[in-house]
Amino acid sequence: MRDEDYSAVLLDWYDNHARTLPWRISPGDRRAGVMPDPYRVWLSEVMLQQTTVAAVKDYFQRFTTLWPTVGALAAAEDAAVMGEWAGLGYYARARNLLKCARVVAGDLGGRFPDSEAGLLDLPGIGPYTAAAIASIAYDIPAPVMDGNVERVMARLFAETMPLPDVKPVLKAHAARLTPNTRPGDHAQAVMDLGATICTPRNPACGICPLRDPCKARATGIAADLPAKAPKK
Repeated sequence: MRDEDYSAVLLDWYDNHARTLPWRISPGDRRAGVMPDPYRVWLSEVMLQQTTVAAVKDYFQRFTTLWPTVGALAAAEDAAVMGEWAGLGYYARARNLLKCARVVAGDLGGRFPDSEAGLLDLPGIGPYTAAAIASIAYDIPAPVMDGNVERVMARLFAETMPLPDVKPVLKAHAARLTPNTRPGDHAQAVMDLGATICTPRNPACGICPLRDPCKARATGIAADLPAKAPKK
């Protein structure tokens, strides 16, 4: 299968099976020219770090009701934000959330940078979050590497080298498959595939849109990947 064919199959699957999430616009809306609000993409990605989608939904709804724009969040009192964050853990994320909001609102005129490099200059934004915002909010073809994407790439290409050493190899696969057309939807499609079908345990290979080219499924090792280095 050619690289571009992987994305075509994934996007077709995503158009029909995309998860409905409060921070996400639908594939149909994006094809119609509607673009996500970078503020909502950024907020969701920060909240989702080391947390599940199910746990984040209510927090996201409350935050965006209280502070619907980055300017509103920047003007919020620290104690109020920390109080709403309670339960999500890792309070450094909440402190960086406020720092970032205040830089964007105060120094950047309320607009998030539209490049990975510009996003990386902001407080609390690392390589994954920068790539996610660039891809999802601005349709920049940046490979977005979370655990779901790593798992899909490891199985698709039967990469048996253990984590974390295999990460650069998996990122190279993801970058090669990322299309110039609809890269944001492609990134979310891979993440959805990993979250709903190519799951850590008992992957549902029978209904996977990429079951035919998947090398791990063909050799019967899908459930064993990605491999992890033995504990010392």
